[in-house]
Amino acid sequence: MSIPLLRGVLPWALSLLGLVALAALVVAPGRRWWARRLPLAAATAVLATTGLVLVVDDVWQPFPDELPADVIVLLGLAVLALSAGAVRWTYVRGWWRRAAIPLCVAVVVLSGLSGVNVAFGAYPTPRALFTQQLDRQVPLDQANAPGPDLAAAGWQRPDDLPDQGVVATADIPGQVSGFVARPALVYFPPAYLTSPRARLPVLVLLTGQPGSPRDWFTGGQLAARLDRYAALHDGLAPVVVVPDLLGSQLANPLCLDSQLGHAASYVDTDVPAWIRATLHVDPAPAHWAVAGYSSGGTCALQAAVRSPSIYPTLLDISGQDGPTLGSRDRTVREAFAGDEAALSAVEPMNELATSHLPGTAAMVVAGDHDRVYLPQAQRVADALQGAGVEVELVTLHGGHSWAVWGPAIDHGLPWLAPRMGLPS
Repeated sequence: MSIPLLRGVLPWALSLLGLVALAALVVAPGRRWWARRLPLAAATAVLATTGLVLVVDDVWQPFPDELPADVIVLLGLAVLALSAGAVRWTYVRGWWRRAAIPLCVAVVVLSGLSGVNVAFGAYPTPRALFTQQLDRQVPLDQANAPGPDLAAAGWQRPDDLPDQGVVATADIPGQVSGFVARPALVYFPPAYLTSPRARLPVLVLLTGQPGSPRDWFTGGQLAARLDRYAALHDGLAPVVVVPDLLGSQLANPLCLDSQLGHAASYVDTDVPAWIRATLHVDPAPAHWAVAGYSSGGTCALQAAVRSPSIYPTLLDISGQDGPTLGSRDRTVREAFAGDEAALSAVEPMNELATSHLPGTAAMVVAGDHDRVYLPQAQRVADALQGAGVEVELVTLHGGHSWAVWGPAIDHGLPWLAPRMGLPS
């Protein structure tokens, strides 16, 4: 369950096996195969792949971005394997030859899925893919037991400091917003688990779409990253709350109060209220921050612009420059019943054009190979600077994947710490 899926022997072996299996399906003796049957299979694969991409990108539109080119190539190869296998099934003789056809198709599909996983960095191990239980996951009451606490500045490392933090599941109700969210996840650093505990600041961390709070702990390896930071700072790190801002895996309420749900009120009101009422944390607003990746980065930007007194510090990782369902027409139609002025009024770039936020600081991060989100990150940084925000624009090596989003936490923590009242 701990075999690496993103590096090492296994992904390379799966890629090689996939190529061998595909060759076994598309290479066959006989003039008829090369002149008629393979061209038929290839044409079918091209048409089917094109149709699938059009359905996903233009009809279904489960997420605002179009399918990446590498994902389309892998999809096309899988469809080619299926169509070539179907053509060969119609004339091949012998039970073992027929049995080999679905086996080869399955290997090509498995190889393609491995390629997609490597491209996005979503599941580093089989444990992350197949199990719901996270490492060091404990009941919330156990991690959050009542006890004395001290300000982080006056807290001293005890002899029995745990080596690692823990993770707990929490239900954060939408008491004001009415938003129905899936369970949140909370990371408690070692200094929270002692008696007396350190009264620590809060980082509200948001996920992309499609996604769930669990993604930060699987693809992002969040607990391990925070543990490494805490180990260098006597167990001190932020308490990190990862709420659900979607409602379901493919939903996209755009972090707005609209026809799609009241996600803005949930992030800006319900989540902070639950944290203050439930967790033993530093209540000072100046020591809180909001962050997220992809559409979660967009939501973090929206929350910081809407509610600077709640979230005065922003870490925007590969976010968009505004909420979108893929096109402006669709966003206006589905979120605001065609009222374009209603959308314009809540777009962060428009709000920043008339705002002055001298108490806010922001780090905006994007991958140096991200052709879609890096230009948007640059526009966001310029707009924040124009509103008086202290801004740092950072590019990390990679594209729109966990190769950037996870390391952005490592890069951002030393910058966040002084603003959150922690050692950097």
